[in-house]
Amino acid sequence: MRIEIELQLSNAEEAEIAAILGCAEEDVPTQLVSHVSASAQEYLAMYRGQKVFRRGTDILEHRLFLLIDTAFDGKIPDEHQVTSLFQTTPSESRALIRSVIAKYQYKIKNGIKRTIREILDSASQDGEGADHAVTINSVNIVEEMNRLLADQDGGLSQVKRKRGSVSTYEIRPSSFIALRQAVGEQVRVAE
Repeated sequence: MRIEIELQLSNAEEAEIAAILGCAEEDVPTQLVSHVSASAQEYLAMYRGQKVFRRGTDILEHRLFLLIDTAFDGKIPDEHQVTSLFQTTPSESRALIRSVIAKYQYKIKNGIKRTIREILDSASQDGEGADHAVTINSVNIVEEMNRLLADQDGGLSQVKRKRGSVSTYEIRPSSFIALRQAVGEQVRVAE
């Protein structure tokens, strides 16, 4: 079903929304399409009695799940993104993301793997055999990576924050290969 709407926003409101979404002002309408789609899905599920929530946290969790599915293209947002959208503290955002990952784990499993795959693609290595360094802005994704490692082999080294760093993490080569395999990539191991 195709629905067109018109929103009346002042220039200041448009600039504020652009800053929150992290896009240029001229891209706000394009960016908002997926957000509006998520909100419409939320209302329709409520109208049809599919998702009738009594607690505010359930509503927020479902709302974030819908945004992950639409606005974030299936990928898991980091705490900063959720804080910007939901007007929550970073710790509240971490808890909200953690709850969504737990509650909707089977529906967002591929999104979690895709998020991890993109993080692994951005990793750098100072030389053969050295640890891989990667920036990860979500504690929840680090936990998911470590969960995947534990599921494969409890003896693998966990993803650890680099000493003295805010969001740079180190991944041992064996753990890096195991994570690549866990997210569905074929990995050739040098002989």
